[in-house]
Amino acid sequence: MSETRFTDQHEWVRLEGDTATVGITKYAAEALGDVVFVELPAKGRKVGAGGEAAVVESVKAASEVYAPVGGEVSEANSALEAAPATVNDDPEGAGWFFKLKGVAPGDFTKLMTQAAYAEFVKGL
Repeated sequence: MSETRFTDQHEWVRLEGDTATVGITKYAAEALGDVVFVELPAKGRKVGAGGEAAVVESVKAASEVYAPVGGEVSEANSALEAAPATVNDDPEGAGWFFKLKGVAPGDFTKLMTQAAYAEFVKGL
């Protein structure tokens, strides 16, 4: 079973076992506009919770993507390099950025649930 949590920086993380898949939310993708480039982290890179892990560039701006939880990069979504618009088309699915292994469950439980994130976005 997997559960998705969210950050106040508009990243989402889906935890399955000790592997976390990370991307940006639909709200963030819409705010960015058309994504034209992504810079993904290298496999094996260790990142701490809240640390810069990737970059997404759109026609409007460039933005860092932060790791919602700490861990080691086990995979990057290399399909985004050839088709960065996937981030706009399916931000919380095929538009994921990277996967982390060795995630501490405590990091995950500190993040917002889907309901809490929905309330957070309403206030923006």
